[in-house]
Amino acid sequence: MRNALAHVSKGQHTVVAAAIRQAFDQPDRKHAGETWRHVAEQLRTRWPKLGDLMDASEHDVLAYMAFPRQHRTKLPSTNPIERLNKEVKRRADVVGIFPNEASIMRLIGAALF
Repeated sequence: MRNALAHVSKGQHTVVAAAIRQAFDQPDRKHAGETWRHVAEQLRTRWPKLGDLMDASEHDVLAYMAFPRQHRTKLPSTNPIERLNKEVKRRADVVGIFPNEASIMRLIGAALF
């Protein structure tokens, strides 16, 4: 979205972002792709570079639609990774100094379960 809005004046960000978000609200990849291309054609008349960017990035941007609907809300979030890192740090602080690399791997393995 940030890359797309870079081709538009600040006053038009809200309108363009709302138009692009229509594709993300679709139930499946087929409808999302159709909406994405339709929005790209509408925006191309005023912002040709934005239309070209949308054409080039359709496959990458809509790749998440291949996952089940229940998983899609979790994909863009880094919360699980941050939580894991925090848990490893919490456990490592208790140990202090590790005697060898294998002990670090066991600690991380334990945190993953």
